[in-house]
Amino acid sequence: MAHQAEREEIEIKKFVDYKDTAYLKQFTNSHAKMLSKRRTGIPALKQRAIATAIKRARFMALLPYVAA
Repeated sequence: MAHQAEREEIEIKKFVDYKDTAYLKQFTNSHAKMLSKRRTGIPALKQRAIATAIKRARFMALLPYVAA
């Protein structure tokens, strides 16, 4: 089995808002890609809500699609 990197403790909010970019940036890597559920350690239901919020924030130009 491959070595797993240690996870950061990320606070799971009750409601995820697309305007809270500081919170959403915790779930993206340096290239602005979304991190997997396995990597973040959050439940699947919250992962889907965060993915939707990230996509909305990208559409509204609050988050980048690709980091330069």
